[in-house]
Amino acid sequence: MEFHLWLSLVAICILGALSPGPSLALVIKNTLNGGAYQGYATAISHGFGVALYAAITATGIGLLIVQSPMIFSTIKYAGAAFLLYLGCLLYTSDAADE
Repeated sequence: MEFHLWLSLVAICILGALSPGPSLALVIKNTLNGGAYQGYATAISHGFGVALYAAITATGIGLLIVQSPMIFSTIKYAGAAFLLYLGCLLYTSDAADE
């Protein structure tokens, strides 16, 4: 990929990071509930996730997923299972707090 295309990808990622949304709400929530350390951890983890997503997309994994429905289904169900796992963790931690 040419350098100017990488620069446009970086610019788009920066603009996306600057725009408020659910990720900002999560960082604020974790900062208020867990302190500055947890807020920094959430922000850095979010940045890492966005960078990983951009890198995977830019290297053509998206094309592989489109061409292989089995890989797409595997990734989709793995993501859903991970979200269920996180939801169960949240539910059990909320139940333990009461």
